[in-house]
Amino acid sequence: MPDLSRTNPVTDVPAASCINAVAHFEALLSFETDCWDVHNGLQHSHPGFVLIDVRSAELFAESHVPGAISLPYRRINDHNLSSYPQDTLFVVYCAGPHCNGADKAAAHLARLGRKVKKMIGGIEGWKDEGFDLISAT
Repeated sequence: MPDLSRTNPVTDVPAASCINAVAHFEALLSFETDCWDVHNGLQHSHPGFVLIDVRSAELFAESHVPGAISLPYRRINDHNLSSYPQDTLFVVYCAGPHCNGADKAAAHLARLGRKVKKMIGGIEGWKDEGFDLISAT
């Protein structure tokens, strides 16, 4: 049995109450999804979301997640979204955890009144899961 009386950097700050933990993690799931769930959703003819690669058009051309469209985050505006119904759920991704392009895109989509989630892990997470990319080579 581990000695639970000792403190360390993990235990120095008490864990949240179970009620607060449920609220936090359920809220987090409303903001994020993961590569596995996106991959699963894309297996259906109507996945219920539009997947947006927010990296540059050049990087998109090199490789991207199958089913994604290219819309670099700086080009997200009402005009470029006008073909999608207002209640469309957008899922955005960028290069990976070291990139904040997906966060910028998600914030911008939300400011435009659009529903959005971020695919955590981005391209790197997709590859880590062993999923294929569409590649120019």
